[in-house]
Amino acid sequence: MSEHPRVRFAPSPTGYLHIGGVRTALFNWLWARKNHGTFVLRIEDTDQERSTPQSMQVILDSMRWLGLDWDEGPEVGGPNGPYFQMQRLHLYREYADKLIASKRAYRCYCTKEELAAAREKLKQENPKANFVYPGTCRDRTDHPDRPHVVRFNMKGVNRETTTYRDLVFGEVTTPNSAQQDFVMLRSDGVPLYNFGVVIDDLTMGITLVMRGRDHMVNTPPQILLYEALECATPAFAHLPMMLAPSGEKLSKRHGAVSVGEYETNGFLPMGVLNYLARFGWSHGDQEIFSRGDLIDKFDLEHLGRPDGRFDAKKFADVNFEHLKEERLTDLESYARQVLPFLAKRGLDAVDPGKLRAAIPTIRQRARTLIEAAEALDFYLRDKPVYDPAAVKKVLTPECVDNLEAVAGAIESIDKFDQPGIEAAIQALLTARGLQMKAIAQPARVALTGKTASPGLYELMEVLGREACLARLRAGIELARGGRS
Repeated sequence: MSEHPRVRFAPSPTGYLHIGGVRTALFNWLWARKNHGTFVLRIEDTDQERSTPQSMQVILDSMRWLGLDWDEGPEVGGPNGPYFQMQRLHLYREYADKLIASKRAYRCYCTKEELAAAREKLKQENPKANFVYPGTCRDRTDHPDRPHVVRFNMKGVNRETTTYRDLVFGEVTTPNSAQQDFVMLRSDGVPLYNFGVVIDDLTMGITLVMRGRDHMVNTPPQILLYEALECATPAFAHLPMMLAPSGEKLSKRHGAVSVGEYETNGFLPMGVLNYLARFGWSHGDQEIFSRGDLIDKFDLEHLGRPDGRFDAKKFADVNFEHLKEERLTDLESYARQVLPFLAKRGLDAVDPGKLRAAIPTIRQRARTLIEAAEALDFYLRDKPVYDPAAVKKVLTPECVDNLEAVAGAIESIDKFDQPGIEAAIQALLTARGLQMKAIAQPARVALTGKTASPGLYELMEVLGREACLARLRAGIELARGGRS
C-alpha cells in the first residue's frame, strides 16, 4: 500500500449527511492524517432529480462542523478537479471511447421498449428467472450518431472468477458468471455508479477505497473495469454496517441519524466522532478518545467484520464523557461551543469571564450543550428566571429570617470565595443551631430560581457578593408575599 495514501469520501448531495456516511468519512480521514496522506472530498451529483445545492451545502457544513477537513475538493480545489461528477462528463466519455476502441465495451442501441419486451418474454417462459442482458448489440454495426448507452463487454474477460484481497474481509472471490454486460454510460453521457467511481478514483490517484460493506457487490465489476483499462487497482477495505437496534438498515424512523440533528441537539463534534470511531474499530478496551488519540491509534488491522447495532444511549454517554472531561474539551472550547445554545435562550451578550467561571460547576451534570445552556442560564442573567412551583413551595414567610441571616453572613466575608463562604455559613448554622437544609433550599431558589443547582458555595462564588446579596433580597421579598 502507498506510503502516503490517497483516500476519498464521495457523498451524494440528495439530502442530509447520514452518520453512517460520516463513519466512512472519518475512517478515511483518520488514515490520511495518520499516514500524512491526502483526503479527497468528491461530490457524486449524477442523480440530477434529487441533487440540490442546499444538500451539498449541508454536507460541506457538516464536515466542517465535525472538523473533517479535506485536502482536495469543493471550495478547496486541487490538481485533480473538478470534484463534481457532473463537471467531469468529458472524462467519462473519453474513457468509454478507449474501452470501445479496445473492444472491452460497446455501444448498445436497444431501446427501453425492446428490453422491456425481452424481460416480459422471459417472465412468461420462466417466472423465476432473472433477466440478463444477452449481448444483443455486441456485434452490431457501430452507429455512434444514434442514441445508445455504453455497455461493458464481459465476453472480453477470459477467466471464470474475480478475486481480490479485502483489508477487512480477506480474500473475496466472485464468479464472473454473476456479471452481465452492465451499462457504463447512459445515453445522456452520465455515468452509472461503477464506471463513474472507477474513472474518478483512477484520475484522482486514489490508492485505498474504504467504504461500507454494502458496496462489496460493486467491487468485482470495478476491478474488471480497472483491468480493462490496464490500470493498477486500488486496495479495498469494506466496513461493517451500522444497523438499527432491530437489525434493519438505520434510518430516520429509528431516531436521529443526520449530523445536523446531533449539532442541533447539543452534541459535541468529538462526541459524534468518538462514538462512530468505535463502530467497527477497536483499540483494546479504550472507549473514549481525543482527536489526537484517534489519529495516533487508528489502524486497519483492528477493523472488524460483524455489523453493529446503533445504541443511542451509548452515543449520548460518549458525548457526556467529552463534555465532562477538560482533557477532551477544554474550557475555552466548551465556552465557544455553548454560546449558540445560550443565544437561543436570549443570552446573546454574556460575560466571558463569568461563563468560564460557571462552566466547571455544571459540566459534571450537563449531558448536552442544550442542558449546559439551561444549567448556566441563571448565572448569566441580571435576575434569575424563577420557577413558580419552587417559589411557592420553598420561599415561604418562614424562611425570611434565615435568608436575612445568610445575607448578613456573606456581606461581611473578607475574601468572597468558596472557603470563605463556607466558613461564614457554617458559623451562622452553629450560632443558630440549624442544619444546612434549613437554609440551603431557600437560598438556592432565591439565587438560581430553581430547586436543583450546583453546590451552594461554588455557585455563590461564581455569582459574586453583590449579585448574591441582590438575589437574596429579591428572594426575601418573594417570601414575604404571603404564600404558605
